[in-house]
Amino acid sequence: MVSWGRYAGQAALYALFAAAIGYCSTSPQYRPLEQGQALLRLSFKHAGKLVAECRKRSPEELARLPANMRAELDCPRERSPVRVRVELDGGLLHDRTFPPAGLSRDGAATGYWKLPLAAGTHLIKVQVSDDVRAEGYTYEREARVEIRPGQAVLIDISEQKGGVQIR
Repeated sequence: MVSWGRYAGQAALYALFAAAIGYCSTSPQYRPLEQGQALLRLSFKHAGKLVAECRKRSPEELARLPANMRAELDCPRERSPVRVRVELDGGLLHDRTFPPAGLSRDGAATGYWKLPLAAGTHLIKVQVSDDVRAEGYTYEREARVEIRPGQAVLIDISEQKGGVQIR
């Protein structure tokens, strides 16, 4: 014998679960940024330059090495840390050094940083140093950017695209 009361109770519970899921999917409203704000984001993976040049081994050094390890050039694996400096409207916003990855410090440096800021026109200046042997900065970019409320502006470092990208 079919109990219609059970089916009605089951349907009521399903409706209650659906209503709870519907409510939780829209409330409370989440706003990652306050009204009238935008986001400035730095995100990169960049391999710094090698800390030293390759050097040619002397014949005496080569003779001391086992036959399978007699490479003429001795190249260090360690890479330079990547220093990133960000200025906004003439004031320093962020200055940090990102170390290379890996046990031998031979991998790419990765960095992520974000900051909410007021929407509007801003002058963004980014300087990157990825070579401990060179004075100053390897890459520099300065751009006047019109930022809309809710917009995320990305700062990226890409050697293939010419250095610092602000988009």
